[in-house]
Amino acid sequence: MRGYFGIGVEGISKAMNVGSIFRTAHAFGAGFVFTVDASYATVEGGRADTSSALGHTPFYEFPDIDALVLPQKCALVGVELTPDSIDLPSFHHPSRAAYILGPERSSLSPEMTERCAFVIKIPMQFCVNVSIAAAIVMYDRVQSLGRFQRRPQRPGGPDTPLAEPVFGAPQFRTKAKKFLSHPPLDVHPREDDED
Repeated sequence: MRGYFGIGVEGISKAMNVGSIFRTAHAFGAGFVFTVDASYATVEGGRADTSSALGHTPFYEFPDIDALVLPQKCALVGVELTPDSIDLPSFHHPSRAAYILGPERSSLSPEMTERCAFVIKIPMQFCVNVSIAAAIVMYDRVQSLGRFQRRPQRPGGPDTPLAEPVFGAPQFRTKAKKFLSHPPLDVHPREDDED
C-alpha cells in the first residue's frame, strides 16, 4: 500500500485507551503515533500495548495544538460524530494522513477541528470507545487503500486468487526524452578542463 498514516489523540486521559490505540496502530502498520494536550503514562498504557508499539513506531507528545507538527503534505483527519462530518464508508482516505480522535466523554476541540483538512464520522447511533473508533478507522483505511480482491456477490470469499500486479516498461515523459537526447552543457568546469 502506498503512502503512510499516523494516528493520535487530543486531550485523552485514560492511558489504557491510548495503549490500545497504539497497539492497534502498530498492527495496522502506522508510520507514527502521537498525543496532543494529553498526559500519557506509558507504563500504565503499556498494559494495553502488549506489542510494545512505542519500541517500533515513532511516538510524539505535543503539549498543545500550536505545537502539533506533521510531515509535509500530510492531511490531518479528525474523527468526530458531527452532522457535517463525512461518513467513513464514503470517505476517500488521503495517501498521507494523520488521524486525530478526541478524548473520552468529550469531543475534538473546535481549534483542532478547524485545523483538520477533513472530519469523518463512523455512521452509528452513538459514540463507541475511542480505541474501538480508532481501530475502525484504521481498518477502513487498509481495506479501502490496500490491494484486495473485490467482494463476491454471494456470501463467502472470492473464487479466484488475486491477480499478480503487472508492471510495464519505464515510461519517459517528453521533457525527459529531450533531456536525454540533448544533455545540458556542463556549467561547472572541472579543474582539468581549465587552460
